[in-house]
Amino acid sequence: MVRIADDPLHNSISTEALYVPNSDRFLVTNSVFSNELYHSKDSFSCRATRHGNLSDYFYSNDGLNFHFGVILFDAVLVILMTRIIAFLLRPCKQPKVVSEVIGGIILGPSVLSIDKKFNGAFFSENVKYIIGNIGTMGFMYFLFIIGVKMDLSVIKFSRRKHKMITLAGVIIPVVTGTIVGNIIRPSMDKELSKPSSIGRVVLAMAVTGYAVIYPILQELNLLSSEIGQMALAIAIITDGIAIILLIISGALKQTDVGVDAALWYMITVIAFMVFSVITLQQAMIWILGKNPEGKLIEQVYVVLILLGALVMSFLSDMLGLGIVTGCMLTGLVIPDGPPLGSSIVARSETFIMNFFMPFSYVYIGMSVDLFAMTSVSWSGLAPLFTLAMSGMVFKLLATLVTSLLVKIPFRDALTLTLILNLRGQQEFMLIMHWMEKSVIEIPSFTMLVLLVTAVTAIFTPLIRFLYDPTRPYIVNTRRTIQNTPPHEELKVVACVHNRDSVATLINLFEFSCPSRRNLSVYALCLTELNGRAAPLLIDHEKQKMNFNYSGYESTYNALKIYIETKRDVMEIHSFTAVVPKQTMYQDICKLAMIKEADLVILPFHMEWRDSVRMTELHHQRRTPSVLSNVLDHAPCSVGILVHKVHLLGPLFDHSSNSSPRHVLVLFLGGADAREALFYADRILMNPNVFLTVIRFLSHHHHREYEQEKKLDDGVIISFRERNGRNKRVVCREVVMKNGEETLATIQAFGNDVHFDLWILGRHKGINPVLLEGLSSDWCEHLELGVIGDYISSMDFDGTTSILVVQQQTLRG
Repeated sequence: MVRIADDPLHNSISTEALYVPNSDRFLVTNSVFSNELYHSKDSFSCRATRHGNLSDYFYSNDGLNFHFGVILFDAVLVILMTRIIAFLLRPCKQPKVVSEVIGGIILGPSVLSIDKKFNGAFFSENVKYIIGNIGTMGFMYFLFIIGVKMDLSVIKFSRRKHKMITLAGVIIPVVTGTIVGNIIRPSMDKELSKPSSIGRVVLAMAVTGYAVIYPILQELNLLSSEIGQMALAIAIITDGIAIILLIISGALKQTDVGVDAALWYMITVIAFMVFSVITLQQAMIWILGKNPEGKLIEQVYVVLILLGALVMSFLSDMLGLGIVTGCMLTGLVIPDGPPLGSSIVARSETFIMNFFMPFSYVYIGMSVDLFAMTSVSWSGLAPLFTLAMSGMVFKLLATLVTSLLVKIPFRDALTLTLILNLRGQQEFMLIMHWMEKSVIEIPSFTMLVLLVTAVTAIFTPLIRFLYDPTRPYIVNTRRTIQNTPPHEELKVVACVHNRDSVATLINLFEFSCPSRRNLSVYALCLTELNGRAAPLLIDHEKQKMNFNYSGYESTYNALKIYIETKRDVMEIHSFTAVVPKQTMYQDICKLAMIKEADLVILPFHMEWRDSVRMTELHHQRRTPSVLSNVLDHAPCSVGILVHKVHLLGPLFDHSSNSSPRHVLVLFLGGADAREALFYADRILMNPNVFLTVIRFLSHHHHREYEQEKKLDDGVIISFRERNGRNKRVVCREVVMKNGEETLATIQAFGNDVHFDLWILGRHKGINPVLLEGLSSDWCEHLELGVIGDYISSMDFDGTTSILVVQQQTLRG
């Protein structure tokens, strides 16, 4: 049996014919169609029809002779190929979009499918048709998810320089590209030389969409950086301009029919968009009203929203706005973040990005034919290449020059320019659309896909090289406790992420709370970004915003209550950061930099379970944690606060404020130990604190760092002079021969007296004799140092709070 179709991808006319053995004749079974077949001017292709049933699998010699089996095998092949290429290109720091497009090209007629047996077995025309439709749905839902995450309020708060860069980056390349297009127009083919075709290419090169920039910035961990946030704001404004130009270009097409047609088109499109927005917003309000507070949206509503996106795509395509516009519009109307946006993203993003999108890239790769491109003379490709390159070059120059004019440093301006000229999914969709509309042919399509891929493949590593998101936090001045005079205000950035971390922080402040006001706290509530693209850093004294993130309200309310009760003795300001976990450290360092903080305090929560087993919360060993990143990049000193007891009592128990509090300082030497001692010295301003300082020395001063020893001696002598008559202070020295003796001595102190707070330095400058035999290999939490890890572990008796201090590390 043979199927006859006029188009391998969209066979709108088809029939069946029987092949006559030992002849070249086909008998057409549809007599009506056969009469018309030979009078048609269209070309037709014949191909064998495979069985669609797997029930006869074991009776066949070829298991791939069934449509469903081939589709299943292709699904596995497509996903595996794109993942393998992504893995191989990882050392080259290539974004996912580049890897997956290359994977699609490899499966296409340029590499593997050049073999007719491979192509016939795995990628027949019927299979390509299915892959094409799955790939189109992949692009649609990709833009839908991007729309869900997009925050349009960024446009409202965008700065003047954002708008200037946007306008220059769109208008200049459009104007200059149009001029270049008209100059080289005589050398273009008939279809490309049309004004509408030139406009399409020029506009595509002048606009870099949010959907392209956001995934790459996410991979580069630049979402929280200043340049990343500026690029996202500019991209949103650019998308708005692109939609307006899309509507105008659609109206101009209608002028071929008549001015009335163009006018009715504009009215219809605007009415459709307004009606859709109002209807969808009311539907979202209704869904939110049905959903229990603090819970994810029910699955049935998520399914209905996904189906609604398909309906909107159909309607927008029918009106000439493109099939992806409806999906994007639906996503934009959905409120970003919890509960609606995060529910949709949580329940659909993984499947869309890891199943649908590989098919989208293979759909592109199946149409990329390097042999067809090389078979065409350069004169046939040069006009389109010149037009596309002129748009890109003028956009680069316009963006760079404008960025410099608005006083952005050259290195940052160049980075921003490269980001705003990245290419990806949006361009692939447009190029495929042009080919389907016969604006370009396979050779031109192949050239544009390679050009877009090459630009992103080159620019992404350059962005990594040029821009270090931690560079703004490099300071040359000392911001430490040691360098802050006792009578001056100590500025502290205190991070919290749940109600327990608030309680732990309050416990520390109760130690530190003096009778006079010399402590300024910037409390930063950390919330992991979910269901939205743009990170947020909010100053609650200047901005009022409502959040639906799980656990946020109880955390913030607990912090707010404490702020109200302590305004007389300390200055507390509250902030909230909604950021991806990978870049959370950037917002912490940013706030510390802006407020010129002397100390950042981070919670490291532990809790006892069944009174025996201790489990770490919010920590991943194999990937760099928030703690380790802050320790590496903070512009000031850092304190890691560990609380080994889960607080079961009331959050604020002021009855215990006047009770004695015992603090132990383990002074093992070095810069970190000195910083810990200076913090303990400040705690002594609290008349209820009793302080014990234990200095550890090596036997016969073996392997002492001479310079560090002198600095340690000076700090200890100065501390003793200040507190020599203070009966609440005890200073002792112990001599150790190795690490085993060090741990035994620490354990003995823990058994003799119950200390409410232990303070120690992390690791910098410690005499190696004191740690001899204690390998960091057995250290479970390297962020705490060897001694800090031991004290916080289940092997150490006692339940207490521990503050591990690291003095500021000057970088650069």
